[in-house]
Amino acid sequence: MADNYLGKKFEDLQMRRKKSVKVHPVHKSLDTLLLKNRSCRGYDSSYKVSEKELREIVSVNTLVPSARNQQVLRFKLLVGTEAEAFCRFIKLGGALPELHLPFKGTEPNAFIIICSSEPLNRWTDIDLGISAQSMLLKAVDMGLNGICIGAFEKAEAERVVGEGMTPLLVIAIGKSAEKYQILHIAEKEDHRYFRENGIHYVPKVKVEDLIIK
Repeated sequence: MADNYLGKKFEDLQMRRKKSVKVHPVHKSLDTLLLKNRSCRGYDSSYKVSEKELREIVSVNTLVPSARNQQVLRFKLLVGTEAEAFCRFIKLGGALPELHLPFKGTEPNAFIIICSSEPLNRWTDIDLGISAQSMLLKAVDMGLNGICIGAFEKAEAERVVGEGMTPLLVIAIGKSAEKYQILHIAEKEDHRYFRENGIHYVPKVKVEDLIIK
């Protein structure tokens, strides 16, 4: 009987210990996500982005701010053959025309076309910037990368999204096949990105030169 009593007390103690243990989720810092969020112009073709993943990325728009809360942005998801067909209507690497990016075999295989469902106004660009950056950060959080594409054939995008929608921006999503390096530069130095020895260098003005004296 004593043994049974001690056994129950031991079990109770173990249960209380288990309940008192707090499991803290692992959080990625914002700085880490921002650092990984580089514009990607070359993708791992073996990784096929799913529509489910694009939906998860778009879902951040139910959480982010919207200027005047107008919420006019809508999103067309392209994967598989639709994305493959749309790929020829985008242009990447405007500062490196001699490279003809993306390289063959590294094309993105998923797109999100951001549209406005209402006539454009001065608040639309605010929403567009918030939405695009938030979705790219979400993609990075999921182990993916992307790029905002403003150089796309508007007429073809309009055909894809249908009447009543105005295409504003295209975001390519995929698994990056590139290497990046940030270069902190002075305000007057060359801002153009470049590539050297297989590394894509991204100049960013250092904080001292961003702050107005």
